[in-house]
This record gives sequence, C-alpha cells and structure tokens, in this order.
Amino acid sequence: MRTYSAILVSGGAGFIGSNFIRYLLGPESGFQGLVVNVDALSYAGNLDNLSDLAAGLGGTRYFFERADICDRAAVEDIVARYRIDAVCHLAAESHVDRSIMGPEAFVRTNVLGTFTLLDVVRQAWRGRDGVWFHQVSTDEVYGTLGPSGSFSEASPYAPRSPYSASKAAADHLVMAYHHSYGLPVSVSNCGNNYGPRQFPEKLVPLMILNMLEGKRLPVYGDGRQVRDWLYVDDHARAVWAIMRGGRPGHSYVVGGGNERENLSLVERLADIVAEETGAGAELYRGLITLVPDRPGHDRRYALDSGKIRRELGWEPRMEFDRGLRETVRWYLDNPAWIERVRSGEYRRWLDSNYGWRQGGKA
Repeated sequence: MRTYSAILVSGGAGFIGSNFIRYLLGPESGFQGLVVNVDALSYAGNLDNLSDLAAGLGGTRYFFERADICDRAAVEDIVARYRIDAVCHLAAESHVDRSIMGPEAFVRTNVLGTFTLLDVVRQAWRGRDGVWFHQVSTDEVYGTLGPSGSFSEASPYAPRSPYSASKAAADHLVMAYHHSYGLPVSVSNCGNNYGPRQFPEKLVPLMILNMLEGKRLPVYGDGRQVRDWLYVDDHARAVWAIMRGGRPGHSYVVGGGNERENLSLVERLADIVAEETGAGAELYRGLITLVPDRPGHDRRYALDSGKIRRELGWEPRMEFDRGLRETVRWYLDNPAWIERVRSGEYRRWLDSNYGWRQGGKA
C-alpha cells in the first residue's frame, strides 16, 4: 500500500473535500502525514466545515492555503513549500443548473484548473518515486441510461451538460498525463453524494431546508429521474482506498447501490423530516411541486462498482435510510451553520478571522 507524507486536497473547504479531509485526519485512515487544503473559497467553499480541525491540528498536520488552482505560481509555491507527494483533486464547479446558465466558469475551473495542477506536479515530481495524482470525477460523464444496465469503467464517455463535459475533459487530461508523461494517476467516477455540510443548492439539503421553512419542493419534470446515492463518508473511504492501492492509469466507478427516483427520494425525506420534527408527513409531501424539466436532463444513472470491490475490497457501509436520517438530523442540529452559509455571515466571519477581502488579502 502506498504511503504519503504531504497530501494536497484541492477544494478541501467544499462538501466532499472537507469530509475527505476529516476522514484523512481521523483514526481510521492510518494517514500520519499532513494535509494542505487548497481552496479559492468560492460560493460553496466554507472553512466552517473544518474549523474544529483547524483549531486542533492547524499548523501541525492541517494547513489551509487560499488559492485558485488556475494560478500556476500559487500552486507551484504550495507544492514546493510543503513538498507535496500526493494530490486529491476535488476542486470543481459542480452544479449542472449553474453550468447551463454560465458554462465559462466550469471550463475554467474544471479544465484549466486540472491542467494547471497536473502540469505543476509533473514538473515538480520529475524523477520522484512514491507520488500520486487522484482525480475525483462524476458518473455524469457517461451520459444517460435507459431502464436497464449500469455504467462501468468500460462505458464510453457521453456527457450531456457543460458541467459533465468539463469533467470529462478533465478526466481525459489526467489520463493523457499518465500515458504521455508517466505521471502516476487514478480517476474515480462517483454517483450522487449526500451527507452533512453539503451546500444548500444540492437536492438533499435544499429539500430538507425548504421543508423546515415551509417552501415548495421543486422536482424537475415527472420526478422519475433515477440517481445512485452514496453517503459522503463512504466516498471518502473509496477515494483513500484508490490513492493507496489503485492501479496507475486506472479509473474506478464508485456507487452506493442506492438507485432512487428523485420524486421517491423527496417523499422519503418528507417522511423522515416529519418524524424528526413531530410534524405530519402530509404537510411536507404537500409541498412537492413538479416544475418544467431542465435542458438535457439525464434520465437514469446506475453504477457497477465491481472493480473497486474486487481489487481494493471497498464496500459502502451506510444503509441508505439511516444515512438520510443522519443527514436530516445534522441539518436540524446545526442551524447556525445554515444561517451563516445562507445569510452571508460566513463571508463576514471569514473577513474577521482571516482578514481576506474580495480580490485577495486585505
């Protein structure tokens, strides 16, 4: 199994990134080195997600660097200063609706940002052993499925939104750097994640918070789109398993085995929120509103995770209903986090604690 001394996690202040860092610095991973969280702190980046780790391990095993991954000079400095020997690349624009409304930011971050990271470590790691670059990607690069079948590592890429196209391009760049330059790389293509600390524009937290505020629950089209759901901690374990034992130049599909129609998921969330708050489920189910479908909306995703199970022994642990309930409870128990993210207080807190202003340090 590979070991590392200094891991750069791009986008570590986001939902998956922060949960991955929490896993790395927890007792289960076995990792003894340091983690450098590189994040530009765009709208979804939130240092509040890691404030306890920063208080306990900041300056010893956990370090934060505010930087744009497209800024080559900044990335070069970080890689050299910390002697980075592994990268877990999570930084990305990731919301499909946003990509349809404004695709340029997705091309910049997801394609140019990935290129910049790859090229910096290619130069810095020339001749070094024991290094690794892992790209966290999405199942959306494969397009859409009919009523049967599932995506695997052999599935052709067929992206259908600017977001998925930008991730597909990034995946191809990663593999190109392996084949052209010998860079040790891996890619994971994961299904929909859910769990604590997810930015409220995503389906699960959006529905939970709208229920608590008595707002309508918008569901696209007929609500019969199918997604495979994976608890974020299970994803973190999968990524770490690949980084330690995955084969160079290989991709791994990571799914939770929880295929659910969007409408069915929202209905189950309504039941759980009702149970946890003491309200009637019919109150929340009555808020469900079918809205016009978005352009190019993929109908069904399903994932065959046989490769990572066979080769690396990974299995998802979280039972889906229990994971939904734990997620609901986290949002119920953390109203201050929600308020800071939604009200702009988080940005004021950032300025107060770190002295940052728009455009850089004050």
